[in-house]
Amino acid sequence: MLRRTPRRVAFGLVSLALLAVPTGLSLAQVAAPTPPAPAPAPNPPGTPGMRVSLPFEKYVLSNGLEVILHEDHRTPVVAVNVWYHVGSKDEGPGKNGFAHLFEHVMFQGSRNVGEDQFFRYLERAGASDRNGTTNTDRTNYYETVPSGELGLALWLESDRMGFLLDHANEETFKSQREVVKNERRQNYENAPYGLVRQFVRSALYPSTHPYHRLTIGTPQDLDAATFDDVRAFFKRYYVPNNATLVIAGDFQPAKAKELVAKYFGGLSRGADAKPIRGPVPSPLTKQIRLDVEAGVTLPRIVLSWTTPPHFAPGDAELDVVSDVLASGKSSRLYKRLVYDMQIAQSVTASQESAELGSVFEITVTLQKDKNPDEAFKVVDEELDKLRATAPDAAEVDRAKTRALSGLVFSAERVTGRADLLNNYNRRTGDPGFFEKDLARYEKVSPADVTKALATYLPKDKRVVTFVRPVADAPRAGRLVGGMP
Repeated sequence: MLRRTPRRVAFGLVSLALLAVPTGLSLAQVAAPTPPAPAPAPNPPGTPGMRVSLPFEKYVLSNGLEVILHEDHRTPVVAVNVWYHVGSKDEGPGKNGFAHLFEHVMFQGSRNVGEDQFFRYLERAGASDRNGTTNTDRTNYYETVPSGELGLALWLESDRMGFLLDHANEETFKSQREVVKNERRQNYENAPYGLVRQFVRSALYPSTHPYHRLTIGTPQDLDAATFDDVRAFFKRYYVPNNATLVIAGDFQPAKAKELVAKYFGGLSRGADAKPIRGPVPSPLTKQIRLDVEAGVTLPRIVLSWTTPPHFAPGDAELDVVSDVLASGKSSRLYKRLVYDMQIAQSVTASQESAELGSVFEITVTLQKDKNPDEAFKVVDEELDKLRATAPDAAEVDRAKTRALSGLVFSAERVTGRADLLNNYNRRTGDPGFFEKDLARYEKVSPADVTKALATYLPKDKRVVTFVRPVADAPRAGRLVGGMP
């Protein structure tokens, strides 16, 4: 399963009195032009009701595998979450799409787990939330099982970490390559606006930058991949010293450590994988305009900037900026474009945070036959207003509450907590970063919002993409003007 560099996820209502605004952080998509009623100002973020504890124990096996334990006995389940510190940024020239392709291969069997048996073991055990995902920075594999099945989950993960190549073969590799190519066709090449993201990414980052290409890969590189590439990729990146194992939920630490030692302790340490670490800034020095024709009904504009990495100064502030601009019917861009002028069908804004650097993006999908140049002018007008004058405190508090509620909600289940611990461990070096993560948003002021927009979203260093409907154009889009 491919997962893009994560946006802030849309979350539901959290069962805390403070969190009264049940909407997502940073990604707002709305449609019907109904009158915008300003939401009531929430209680100020940062009260004791927000405190959520994620206690953990971290240790390292002699082979370099990091292990993080988090106990929670409220429900009789346990989550197992393995991060391999490799993503599409690490693939190298001519290997685009390989990290995602390898994720598929990892489910096809290992020395003691037959082909197509991985999920069957888990299904018989009553597992949930079982899958794998790949993004620019990491590949993860996870499952949540009944407490008594922790040993099974650890055995399955250890067998493919240590002995995948005992089972992997040319036929399996080729079949999964076709699966990935079909996924690309469905989700990119044949999807409305499907290739626009690649055009934008190629303009934001030069060909030498690790984020120049999308995680899904290119048909040319996928076709060129060989089974020898699979073996080399596994030996370099799928080693204990390039992975972190999180166990979260209903277990006894002593027993969990015994099982970890049993199944992972004997695996051999690999050479230093040397995954790329950030930040790696983009040298974008001017505004770039892209013109795209697509076989779609509705015009679209996309404004994109390269911004600070995940957890760096400015990252949280830009999340709040995106919320102020486009989260909810009273947000600035929705009110102007969808309700007042009625030229747009939807507006989104997001800070897509990643390890080497992030992307801030505003997307406006217009009503049929409306002029994208007019919408672009309005977006810039609203950005200028926010650069010049700080938003109201209530406006910022609503955005902060949505951010905080999203974080708290993501930690309600052990599956989410396991991934949070892995994320914090990799991105900050501190699995216990949760409280500090909350504090990043709690301290954002109206002045910080204006400063972040002025600092990180300049007019002269961005990519502006205009997508115009053309009947005979590919649905996914074709680039007709601007950088390749």
